Amino acid sequence: ISRNDFKNFKCETKIISNNYDEKNLLKKIQNSDVLIHLVGIGKQSINTDYDIINTELTKHIVNLSKKARIKKIIFLSGLGVSSNTSLGYFISKYNAEKQIIDSGLDFTVFRPSYIVGKDDLFTKNLKKQIKSGEIIIPGSGTYSIQPIHVSDVVKVIFESALQSKFNNKIIDLVGPDYVTFEKYVKLFSKGTKTKIRKIKLEEAYHNAIINSKSNFGIDDLNILIGNFKGNHKRLSKISKIEFKSVLKLLQSGRLL
Repeated sequence: ISRNDFKNFKCETKIISNNYDEKNLLKKIQNSDVLIHLVGIGKQSINTDYDIINTELTKHIVNLSKKARIKKIIFLSGLGVSSNTSLGYFISKYNAEKQIIDSGLDFTVFRPSYIVGKDDLFTKNLKKQIKSGEIIIPGSGTYSIQPIHVSDVVKVIFESALQSKFNNKIIDLVGPDYVTFEKYVKLFSKGTKTKIRKIKLEEAYHNAIINSKSNFGIDDLNILIGNFKGNHKRLSKISKIEFKSVLKLLQSGRLL
């Protein structure tokens, strides 16, 4: 199900719905076993804000799932989400989690770090900067990220849809590597002769505030320098999956 048209596989049923309206969707999803909820935004504007998309739409999806007699919801939240957060993006995701957890349906809530592959937003951003000849590092670059490869994410979500051991759990969806942003950028751009330039955080935030097309949005910066670390051992223990090392993929050049 998507708001926009997409290429579907032979085993898929394509449903296009601009606002996920009940009349259009209910009969088509009736009695499905699992609903995987991936809808969300990471940057807000005057037209789309976090509460409307991340929280209220989740409320609608939960109600729709109940009416369709769907047994379970799998939801991708965000690493760093907690009841103690003061960040608007995380608050909207936390409230979305609550809608799902309190629904009475079985659930699995994943809190992902950066999901990387060849065409994710994070990778596209770095590739775009490489094409310009320069990659910007906000601040010191010593804050760390815990990227997970998209193929591993697909495996985990598939397993969580099939296996009850994932039921009613909140699980960090993170890779085995915890790496500084500076090191990640250097490995990513290795062999490209790209200049790497550090700028002051004040400048990075100023650019984010005044320019909606800047390389980093305000919440991008908040999440990036948040130094959030997830529990990969727990994910590995539950899933029994052998995870790819994103660092090794970077070193081999297979991520570009």
